[in-house]
Amino acid sequence: MDPSRRALLAAGIAAPATPALAEARAGDDAPTNEAYWAKVAALFDAPPPGVIQLENGQFGAMARSTRAAFERHTARVNRETTLYTRGPVNGDLRNVRARAAALLGVDPGEIAFTRGGTESMLTLIGGYNRLKPGDAVLYADLDYDSMQVGMESLARVRGVRVVKIDLPEPATRQNLVDAYDAALKANPDVRLVLLTHLSHRTGLIPPVKEITALAGFHGADVLLDCGHALGQTEFSLKEMGVEFAGLNLHKWIGAPLGVGLVYVRRHRIGDIDVSILEGPSDRIDARVHTGTVNYASVLSVADALDVHEAIGPAAKARRLSYLRDRWAEAVRGVPGVEVLTPNDPALHAGITSFRLAGQTTPAQNTALRKALFDRYRIFTVERMGPAKGACVRVTPSFVNNAGHIDALTAALKDMAKA
Repeated sequence: MDPSRRALLAAGIAAPATPALAEARAGDDAPTNEAYWAKVAALFDAPPPGVIQLENGQFGAMARSTRAAFERHTARVNRETTLYTRGPVNGDLRNVRARAAALLGVDPGEIAFTRGGTESMLTLIGGYNRLKPGDAVLYADLDYDSMQVGMESLARVRGVRVVKIDLPEPATRQNLVDAYDAALKANPDVRLVLLTHLSHRTGLIPPVKEITALAGFHGADVLLDCGHALGQTEFSLKEMGVEFAGLNLHKWIGAPLGVGLVYVRRHRIGDIDVSILEGPSDRIDARVHTGTVNYASVLSVADALDVHEAIGPAAKARRLSYLRDRWAEAVRGVPGVEVLTPNDPALHAGITSFRLAGQTTPAQNTALRKALFDRYRIFTVERMGPAKGACVRVTPSFVNNAGHIDALTAALKDMAKA
């Protein structure tokens, strides 16, 4: 383990009753080391007893140290009120913004805080001002519901044509690139593409860099939805060639609910309209106007990043992929079970969905999710929207261990026999 991570953990991130992770030897953060990851799990409150929590996708629990910091920040704002918020808070917020920018490897002037990934993406979709009547925009079946609605609304507010495609299932790197290539060739008027970095429906990660370059070749910009990717997998916006992105900090970074980021490459900021509540400005902040924010939530981002960096982004990504592989690859090939992401580490992280053969309706998958909970006490969530049918999503996190995953595997094998 890197010495800086040991120092952070020794400084008090670990709960008092938890042995300091700083004592771990180099290499002990291997994804299969259950003793080490039990220490990481102890940084968080345990889920209610008698339940295996495998629906950690809506938001991520704060570590106890982050929650304590959030409470301290809340107390200060409440105690000092405008003596703090009309002056000193601004310097503190700049420091947090610098931390967030460093996380992404971008300039602080290229990001702005939002209330979540949805607000970030709708700022980009609604604000993108290079469209003209007669242009087309493109999105896919695995994109997030609200973003799909936003893209559809562009027909009304920008006078464009909306193109929707269905991504291949089963997916490969090549057939995903081919799907976008075919759509762009068939629709040469497409000028804007919504691309989801990691699908909330199935967990699929498309080849973002290749698709972004392909869109650029065809004269289209990409708006990248990183809502589930940040903190679950490692990436570089600049290396992927991304110039517009929406990100979430209360999922896999572990910040308080209600914090996200919008990113626009500096030379493209003018391509996003300023808020109707702002005057002319070349600053990204003018593109988002949320009114008075929850200062404590934003300030706590720095504390969440302390935990994220102490555990280690690469270690987190490896652990989540390991937990996913432990069940998904164990049931792949079991008659009656369909695993919806391929056995390619570049195309998934921790999330993966499944369905039982022939069970494609929303009602069937809602019933399947309920049966998993009622019979096995395993909590998951149904997801609608994939072209080939609804499914059930499995989202492990750092409170989970190999035993939880093996219980899911056994349950799926049992249900497939029924």
